[in-house]
Amino acid sequence: MASRLTLTLAAFGLAALLQPALADPPRAVVELFTSQGCSSCPPADELLVEYSRQPDIIALSLPVNYWDYLGWKDTLAHVAFTERQKAYAHSRSDRQVFTPQMIVNGKKSCIGSDRDQIEKAIQATSKGRKALPVSVTVNEQNGRVTITVDETPDTAQRVAELWVLPVLKAQTVPIERGENRGKTITYANVVRGLNRVGEWLGGSARFEVPVETARSGGDAYVVLLQSTDTARPGVILGAAKGPGF
Repeated sequence: MASRLTLTLAAFGLAALLQPALADPPRAVVELFTSQGCSSCPPADELLVEYSRQPDIIALSLPVNYWDYLGWKDTLAHVAFTERQKAYAHSRSDRQVFTPQMIVNGKKSCIGSDRDQIEKAIQATSKGRKALPVSVTVNEQNGRVTITVDETPDTAQRVAELWVLPVLKAQTVPIERGENRGKTITYANVVRGLNRVGEWLGGSARFEVPVETARSGGDAYVVLLQSTDTARPGVILGAAKGPGF
């Protein structure tokens, strides 16, 4: 007959196994600028679905509106996403704006359907690190989202903005006209808004937003800590997924 100590230790061991594992910080944020009116985009949309299943990647779809004139108005597009894509191009000084375009960690531009190019960009922008350099964590309680930025050696002399992006985790769209007429495409992690929370000047900091703001228009959300260059988006320093993402 097993001793009480043995049973107690076994119970603790089982409890430990049943505890949810803490998620590692994401090693990359990939943003796909796509359009329902772009015939080259469906392979990139499928690839983003694959990236959305990787726990150490934050994969986001940002549909743009500049192909709407081709015969089909993108049902998920927003002018703010078009402006963000153009702002990235100005930050890089290459002025390259196209679909499907993937921006990796706010820095590298890739063809959105080219897996090898995207993987090389992730490696280049992480410089061998397993995660983004600044720790960002999220906690929900009493209808509020508390976002904590932890001080690390990488936070010195940094200026960045904190953003909350509501997302739809999956959205399937039947396309009736235009270059993708007759196709039904599923989009993963479709961004529904870009909400600036505040400015971060380095060190440790806490921010709060209502849950309804974080999820507005979506069913989940992500948090991005992004450096700025003359009001243009720069390198992503940290990121976190909200509960249920």
